[in-house]
Amino acid sequence: MSARATALRAAADGTPRQVSSGRSDRTIIGMTSQTPQTSTDPIAPGHTELRVERTGTRRYVGMSTRGARVEIGSADVEGVFTPGELLKIALGACSAMASDFTVSRRLGDDYEATVRISGDADRSNERYPLLEERYELDMSELDPEAAARLVDMIRRSVDKACTVGRTLQAGTEIDLAIETGFEAGDTAR
Repeated sequence: MSARATALRAAADGTPRQVSSGRSDRTIIGMTSQTPQTSTDPIAPGHTELRVERTGTRRYVGMSTRGARVEIGSADVEGVFTPGELLKIALGACSAMASDFTVSRRLGDDYEATVRISGDADRSNERYPLLEERYELDMSELDPEAAARLVDMIRRSVDKACTVGRTLQAGTEIDLAIETGFEAGDTAR
């Protein structure tokens, strides 16, 4: 690791708890933002570069090289998501997408689904000790046994293919590099 990089490591508490959805507890193990890179290195084909740029006091815009944009800011600002809200949305979207083929094969391509995500921050530790997902899906046209089988298949699909959830459950290493504009080895004063 370079002298300009700081590794932030944290581990999940390792004590899974069951929640009403039947899935194990998911926790944030670390959050960071990174100064946008100005590198001219080519981006690998199929790779999406993400960046967050400051637009004002505690206001940012997240962007991708695919043209997506999301406004980010404090909870007291209208029309923006907080970073914690984006984390929760990413978890819910990942769960829904991981089970999309499984559900569409049983309910058809035009099924409606909503995943609601909640969890209050523990501000003294700056983390979410518990994130809860509620997957709302109308299975009333299925018999009870088929609905129960579909619920099990959804859980298996999510547990196997939801990268966001798997990362939150397992924990991850975060490497925060601070680009200062100085030559390597120089120290900003």
